[in-house]
Amino acid sequence: MPKLSVPRCMSTQHPDNVNSPFFSDSEVLAGETEIKETYYVYSHLGITEQMWDCEGKEVDSRVVEKLLSRYPKFFSENILGKDIFLTLRVPNPNVEKAQGKILLETLESIPLNYDIAEAAGSSVAPIWEAILPMCTSGAELDRIYDYYKKVVVGKKNTEVGGVSVSEWVGKFAPEEIRPIPLVEDRASLTNADTIVGDFLEGKKFEYQRVFLARSDPALNYGSLSAVLLNKLCLQRLHRLQEKLSVEILPIIGVGSAPFRGNLKPSNSQNCLREYPSVQTFTLQSSYKYDYAESMVREGVETINGSARSRPLAVDDDMVNKIVDKATAQYQKEVAALSPLISTLSRHNPSRRARKLHIGLFGYSRSLAGISLPRAIPFCSALYSIGVPPELLGLSALSEKDLDTVRTMYISFDEDLADALRYASRRCIGKLPEGMGKPLLETLARFPYEPDTEYCEAAEEALDIALSDNRGRLTDAIMRTAWKRNFIG
Repeated sequence: MPKLSVPRCMSTQHPDNVNSPFFSDSEVLAGETEIKETYYVYSHLGITEQMWDCEGKEVDSRVVEKLLSRYPKFFSENILGKDIFLTLRVPNPNVEKAQGKILLETLESIPLNYDIAEAAGSSVAPIWEAILPMCTSGAELDRIYDYYKKVVVGKKNTEVGGVSVSEWVGKFAPEEIRPIPLVEDRASLTNADTIVGDFLEGKKFEYQRVFLARSDPALNYGSLSAVLLNKLCLQRLHRLQEKLSVEILPIIGVGSAPFRGNLKPSNSQNCLREYPSVQTFTLQSSYKYDYAESMVREGVETINGSARSRPLAVDDDMVNKIVDKATAQYQKEVAALSPLISTLSRHNPSRRARKLHIGLFGYSRSLAGISLPRAIPFCSALYSIGVPPELLGLSALSEKDLDTVRTMYISFDEDLADALRYASRRCIGKLPEGMGKPLLETLARFPYEPDTEYCEAAEEALDIALSDNRGRLTDAIMRTAWKRNFIG
């Protein structure tokens, strides 16, 4: 596979937006609208990569055909697979066995999409990368790499009815694909260098992409722990790069909510400073649709115009010590709030047609029986009632701990201040299970300027959530979402 210009920005289909894009007739994006979305992010926003989610929805194996046939002039000037990219996100059979054959179906569609592009005049494979979520080992990557090479392409020499398969239906291209591990839990983030190193053994690649989750680690361990685990992962990947002399190009899955990464058009520089070794930043739906198009393009240009460098140094032992303390307290507090979170999440507005897989938190042995929604509705629930989820877990940390955090997480105070604008003392004081007092004490440790109008809307949402009549709860959640400019 030739080395190409690896994108700095990746558009994703995460449903965290309040506003619907102008090209959609519905608040819920699905099917044909996502084809329009893909063209829009390439042609209008300057984003050169679109993640195409094949997990939790019907696989559209004709996505390339639809793009090339509907926008022929654009794609004749911007070659898919060379100038702009479509990157598949596939199911992981180790976690979602029922979707395992969707993975195989998706891999089988790659040569078909090559044929479609070739018929349109291109000699470049339009799709040749696949993101594997919840990846925990190099062996999982090898299975995808080998299956494609040995089964999808390898059947070309199989004889059927006196001819080879390739003589019968034509060649199979590309010859190989690149799996991208998406590491999501603490063990995988901590051991990502081993996962990647094991996969690269015996292969001669110029570079390897690695996808670091930001939202699910925040959901599982708290926002602060997620940042520190990401930084530890980036540092270890950089060491691997130096050891192997293979460029390791990280992708980080940041959203607009502070809890999920705090990447929005107005503060793109924030993430560039915090994660200088990251090659690709995800631009999720809120980034694209909850701001003026000119501001979005400016944010994209800022990221595209920057260059990656070395990661900010972190102390491995201190990261693990702080993550241990913050995570234990975070999970205790989330368990106490889980009934209220579940109530609110059931009224969260939908923005994408998806069957979302269960969050990893649902499998946590330390919280047996506690199952939470995915990160976006989780965030929406807590922000909407004036309880920024960034507060959870911080009470376990001393001032000395926080001073150490600030040496490794340079935007800690800035990100926390962004979140605490949505904090309502009245709401926090009304929380069940005795949660109000310790969270108010935590809030008092940090300077913040609450948004008074927002707090009033959050108080209304909490009052409805705690009442017996929740018919207006979705509307109340939406009022808070409009004010903060993201759903979750």
